[in-house]
Amino acid sequence: MSKIFCTFVHKFDNNMKKTFVLCAMGAMMTVSGLLGWGSQAMAANTKKNKAMSVQRVEPLNWWTCMKCPLTLMVYGNDLQDATVTVSASEHSDKGTMHGGEKGLIIKQVRKADSKNYLFIDVDVRLAGTYTFTLKNGKKKTTFQYEVLERKVSNCIRESFSSKDMIYLLMPDRFRDGDPTNNTVAGMNEPCKKGYIHGRQGGDIQGIIDELPHIKELGATYIWPTPLTWSNDTNFSYHGYACADYYHIDPRFGTNDLYKEMVQKAHAMGLKIIMDVVTNHSGIEHWWAKDLPYNDWWHRFWNDEMSASLNDELKEVYVGTNNAFTTVYDVNASQYDRKVNEEGWFDHHMPDMNLDNPDLLQYFKQLYIWWIEWAGIDGLRVDTYPYNEKDPMSQWCKAIREEYPWINIVGETWTRPANQVAYWQSGTKNMDGFDSNLPAVMDFPTEEAIRQALENDGNYWGGGMAKVYDALTADYLYGDVNNLLMFVGNHDMDRFADVVKDNDPRRVMIGHVLIATMRGIPQMFAGDEYMQRSIDRSTGHSGLRQPLPTEGELTEQQKQVYEQMKTLWNWRKNEPVLWSGKTMHFLARDNTYAYVRYNKEEAVFVFINASEETRTIPMAHYQEILGQYAPTGVMPLEGDKTFDLRKDSEAAPLSYVIVKTHK
Repeated sequence: MSKIFCTFVHKFDNNMKKTFVLCAMGAMMTVSGLLGWGSQAMAANTKKNKAMSVQRVEPLNWWTCMKCPLTLMVYGNDLQDATVTVSASEHSDKGTMHGGEKGLIIKQVRKADSKNYLFIDVDVRLAGTYTFTLKNGKKKTTFQYEVLERKVSNCIRESFSSKDMIYLLMPDRFRDGDPTNNTVAGMNEPCKKGYIHGRQGGDIQGIIDELPHIKELGATYIWPTPLTWSNDTNFSYHGYACADYYHIDPRFGTNDLYKEMVQKAHAMGLKIIMDVVTNHSGIEHWWAKDLPYNDWWHRFWNDEMSASLNDELKEVYVGTNNAFTTVYDVNASQYDRKVNEEGWFDHHMPDMNLDNPDLLQYFKQLYIWWIEWAGIDGLRVDTYPYNEKDPMSQWCKAIREEYPWINIVGETWTRPANQVAYWQSGTKNMDGFDSNLPAVMDFPTEEAIRQALENDGNYWGGGMAKVYDALTADYLYGDVNNLLMFVGNHDMDRFADVVKDNDPRRVMIGHVLIATMRGIPQMFAGDEYMQRSIDRSTGHSGLRQPLPTEGELTEQQKQVYEQMKTLWNWRKNEPVLWSGKTMHFLARDNTYAYVRYNKEEAVFVFINASEETRTIPMAHYQEILGQYAPTGVMPLEGDKTFDLRKDSEAAPLSYVIVKTHK
């Protein structure tokens, strides 16, 4: 893939009164010409340039032997009535004819509602560089498009599973590895270090610099929140209001640096998950002022208002009602279902209409492109239940048909368990719906762990009984080992903030639970140091703070880190924790015991979440432990011997882990 560079050009639009950015492609880039960047740039470019022109083509390139059909979205000026032909470029050594067969065939050219778009369905047969010619009377313009040979290595890889530990980080709030890109001329929001809601300068280079730390901790996967271009005036650091899906935000780095990060992670035995946002784009997306179709976004306002998309829009937009149950509730009204699926996530995050077939195809190609181009290893889908469920099922199916090995986890932020299980493929839903989504996030168990440790738990149904109850719903899921397990993430208060007395012992209990129960554990960056929010009253911004440096750590934080490192590195070598069965035991004294087991070995876990010493009643557990050797070892305590037939005591707020075998 050729390199991409950005030229930042300051222009002034009298209507919008804002600075904007233009992106140009390098000389070797497959799509020629100037790319208009930003909604203002698009509007200004269209008005001032009357000649037919092509300014942007997506996907940026493609490959041979792909199962997903290819549709080019071509944007420019006055393209709607153009005829399109294609030929091999003169400098291409592979081209139009090979064995009597064309290398790239135009199947169909389709108009959009905007006169500035064309959608071109093509049949890809041979690698090469192709020239597309667009004509309308005397008007003519061309662009080049590159088709590469597909890498066999991308067809047979391994994705994240229950044997992994995923390390979640927010790039802007992680580590500033390159201060020179903190503020980029022409972009709406500069770096504001010290301002809790502003950009802090974290970037891809910072992630690369911290790869040794992540590896040492025992993580095997890294999940950065979105790194693609975001151009909101405020809060752009989180990245979920995308303004260009095919390019990395220059304040984070470049497309090439992103690929370099993936490659360096792979070299260290780490893999990368890309954060996917299909439900909404940002209001500053480059297509905002000139949507391809009138129904590209869901519209809850009148035509006059939608024509301007000015500040008044913020007063009339309809937000989602978050009523995920409407998609399967037999008593739900069509109105409530419509607002859930079509309401905007926020006023600056327009809701995408995945019922539009070209938009759905756009998102299929988009993430296939990133997997193929950058070599990423898995996907996480943001706000999954807000999407239209049937198009998203088709999206998941298309991704997994292209990459049968890949895992995809959806953010299914709802409760109770039956509402989460509905979204996991393989669940036996009464309406017959199958999402084709392999993994979901286990919010019910996350909630149970937090509630169990936020107080002393000395009440009926409190404490560890909540965790026990959460696992009683496992029968609902299509695959319990494909549940994402966590005690905190970037959208909720820090775990160390919510546990009673901010006690490091409670912090460790939470992580022991997600490390030893079924599913795929995920840690939020900073939790290895029991990091706390800088100011809980500020909401998300207060908890999303940069990773502490070595000099900022307290002795207590260093001790917690050593315990975390021991726990997670031990888990990497225990297959019984990845795929073993579970038998758990109820107690009403704020303790919890369970055994992860298979035919050859078992891991016994006893949690004492009470503030008193508790007896471990080993006789209670013999129906399963009696099948294994009478003694085991405590792997987190130097393989100290433990008698599995004799009662012992557990200190307040402690855990006991014992490994045994047949």
